[in-house]
Amino acid sequence: MRHFLDADDLQPSELARILNLAADPKPPQVLAGKGAALLFEKPSARTRSATEMAVVQLGGHPIYIGPAEVGLDQRETVEDVTRTLAGYTAVIGARVFAHSTVERMAAVSSVPIVNLLSDQAHPTQAVADLLTIRAELGHLEGLTLAYVGDANNMARSLAYAAGLSGMALRIASPEGYGFKESDLRPMRRRGCEPVQVSKPAEAVSGADVVYTDVWASMGQEAEAEKRRQDFAGFTVNRALMARAAPGALFLHCLPAHRGEEVEARVIDGDRSRVWPQAANRMHAARGLLLWLMEEVD
Repeated sequence: MRHFLDADDLQPSELARILNLAADPKPPQVLAGKGAALLFEKPSARTRSATEMAVVQLGGHPIYIGPAEVGLDQRETVEDVTRTLAGYTAVIGARVFAHSTVERMAAVSSVPIVNLLSDQAHPTQAVADLLTIRAELGHLEGLTLAYVGDANNMARSLAYAAGLSGMALRIASPEGYGFKESDLRPMRRRGCEPVQVSKPAEAVSGADVVYTDVWASMGQEAEAEKRRQDFAGFTVNRALMARAAPGALFLHCLPAHRGEEVEARVIDGDRSRVWPQAANRMHAARGLLLWLMEEVD
């Protein structure tokens, strides 16, 4: 049984296949008469909407399950919930706090598990990012992606996705916010290790794509003020974008805090592809689900 817990679950050819499937405007109805359980411990606008619509476009019925309906490891164990949902549906997507939750689900599930976000990974977003870059620039291999910010779950999935697609990744983070050695070891094994620097200008210089994320993610609200101080000088502004390659794109996985990690004139400017990127969340989910159903068959 194939699962999708992070981009490193894929081979380069499989990632390319998913991107090609995502671009198909008339996908086969592989979920006709079937359900897809979408289990959310954390709320979301884009992830829920995109994944539900992807299921519908494949002929299936999305079943949203919020945290009040199933208390994982409170009312029932993760394993029991997973086995139950697998009896009703063809695939289970989960947006969770701890990455160990999706690992536990995958260990017992008889249907594919898709990680819709965890504290360690955001792989469906990374697929949408590659889809956006390829649509805008025509290819992926040989491009340079600069990521400015915390080496968080988003950055981790981007590192794998970029490496598997032949892109170079540079990441600029304040001291203490970069990838740890425990993060880098599996990246090295897959040939996906990013170049880490401490100055945003060094990461962005000549880059084809500039990417950032919020400084304090959901669940880190208590750290928000300290992070604002630590990330001073890491705002993606027009001066920083001027150091990128001519015609470089700006991406952000959203939600955005204008005036913090990105200047309004950048995210709302002519180099921004944030809205096509958000729309591609649906296409990426559709391509991923198509691929997983092919693997099941």
